[in-house]
Amino acid sequence: MENEIIVGLDIGTTKIACFVGMRGENGKVKILGFGKTESIGVEHGVVKNVTETANSIKKAVGEAADQANVDIDEVWVGIAGQHIKSRPSQGSVMIPAEHRLIEQEDVDRLIAEQYNIMLEPGEEIIHIFPQQYIVDREPLSREVSPVGVAGKNLQADFHMVTANVQNLQYIKYAVQDAGLKIKGVVLEPVASAKAVLDDSDRVAGVAMVDIGGGTTDIAIFHDGIIRHTSVLPLAGNAITNDIREGCNIMKKQAESLKIKFGSCLVQAVSENDVISIPGIRSQPPREIYVKTLAGIINARTKMIMEQVAYEIQLSGFSKKLIAGVVLTGGGAQLKNIKDLCELITTTDTRIGIPNEHLETDSISYDELSHPMYATGIGLVLYGLEQSEKGPANDDAEEEPEGVHIDIFADMKDEPATSTAEPEPVLEPKAKKVKKPNFEGVLNKWFSNMFNEGIDD
Repeated sequence: MENEIIVGLDIGTTKIACFVGMRGENGKVKILGFGKTESIGVEHGVVKNVTETANSIKKAVGEAADQANVDIDEVWVGIAGQHIKSRPSQGSVMIPAEHRLIEQEDVDRLIAEQYNIMLEPGEEIIHIFPQQYIVDREPLSREVSPVGVAGKNLQADFHMVTANVQNLQYIKYAVQDAGLKIKGVVLEPVASAKAVLDDSDRVAGVAMVDIGGGTTDIAIFHDGIIRHTSVLPLAGNAITNDIREGCNIMKKQAESLKIKFGSCLVQAVSENDVISIPGIRSQPPREIYVKTLAGIINARTKMIMEQVAYEIQLSGFSKKLIAGVVLTGGGAQLKNIKDLCELITTTDTRIGIPNEHLETDSISYDELSHPMYATGIGLVLYGLEQSEKGPANDDAEEEPEGVHIDIFADMKDEPATSTAEPEPVLEPKAKKVKKPNFEGVLNKWFSNMFNEGIDD
């Protein structure tokens, strides 16, 4: 639909962001309005407190609506969390005798039958991605659509993504309580990939890694098709919590230290730098060595990257990623994270910024050209593409991005509750010292970490 306005709602662990956009004259997305607020009631990408999350959604959506000067009543919502699972699937259908050639309705029937397969209790399908079509036992190349091919039997391999029904319910409740309707639910790495990748990346082979606050989302593409998806329960908040515990400081202080002074590589920081954090009330300032901070960040970030490397190996496409790894999300702003990723995955890496598909005259263009907004901008792009395809688009040249159904049709209303407690932030300052003794602090922290375990 021409000039249709699409709204993307990114319900993240650390922030909730709303983006109002439309298709620009040059084919890129033009952001008309943008709103962001602190995310309260969300843990590891999952809504825990419906009321608190709904209030945060209202603030972000209200700000975006005012800036865009539009009324917002429905949104495309991103979904993540450890409950997200993926699995391969296969199916086949017989072609009716009256069909001289395979028709689009035969393909649609094959995909629709995948919704009837047995799932684990409490699971719901959110995406089905066709991998390869087979006609009369003859595999078709990606360039050949099954529509128009002569045959009696149509088969296909699929990559299927499922979510926990209860967690889907909580998203529905939070959005509804904010006075909105859900247009569609999109796996967050699928949305982020829309914003930071192009067709050449997807064809060549690329692993997109979105490091958020509560989860690290992975999507692997090859030959233009999404081949593997995964959601890891470790991300930026885990690093912040390690700093808080290792340095015995407040969470907001730890987050500030991570962003302003943190590094993923210990060898990349000076041994003569310390950070002075103002004490609370009458307490004296606390000094933390920059190298100690880097050691803490390196330990957790290395753990995350090792799991990313494992997922890439698990996908079977580790040797086919010509475009390498693309890091995005708020965690991608960590200093030297690109170098650490290349070291662990042994794959070329770059930082993905969502400005390639963004019009320069968009509202707050400079602010939006940041990895942390990849999911929100990607949701707008995804919604625009789905709208432009239309319900009866039979374009055989495009690979489907997954089939949407009304996943909320039979859900009952059961609210959930939880609490969240914000903490004040204190601004650290850096200074120079001649000869620090950071090894004792670092060794003590690592000893505690391995004795007590690292929990999220």
